[in-house]
Amino acid sequence: MFARLNLWTFTLPGLGERREDIEPNLDYELDRFAEREGTRVTFNKEARERYLAFATAPDARWAGNFRDLAASVTRMATLSPKGRIDVDSVQAEVSRLRRLWAAEGDTNDGLAAVMSAEAIDDLDPFDRVQLAHAIDVCRRSRSLSEAGRSLFSASLKRRASTNDADRLRKYLARFDLSWLQIADIR
Repeated sequence: MFARLNLWTFTLPGLGERREDIEPNLDYELDRFAEREGTRVTFNKEARERYLAFATAPDARWAGNFRDLAASVTRMATLSPKGRIDVDSVQAEVSRLRRLWAAEGDTNDGLAAVMSAEAIDDLDPFDRVQLAHAIDVCRRSRSLSEAGRSLFSASLKRRASTNDADRLRKYLARFDLSWLQIADIR
């Protein structure tokens, strides 16, 4: 019986792989909210643009597919002042989704222990991965010098004189972090 049912195999891409479906479904979810709650809620122009930019970005996970999108729209619509979703509402929702996705997925990079959510949101994906690795090495190291030697081991072989601790200190300072902040949360 299973062999007969298993004749055709389909792979249905999730919402994260179908970015073009986000905007029409955003409108659909707003209509559903209006029908359910009896209140029409809309975005102001800038808020809608920001939300769509976030929602269609490559790092937007949408692991819960349309459930995530529906819940996101419901939260913003419910909390919107006077039936109008503004930039502040969008920013709060974007921060919430990023924290949620970081907690659910493999992006639990430990940055939240040493940085504010806003500072993390301001990081480029490249910097986020690199900084998370540096923080992980710092946490496992007994000293700043040991962490520096570990992080810069390949370039250490090419240089005659090195001060990897200073190099690491300057790198962390770019993100307003210090060795002591990281070492304190081990």
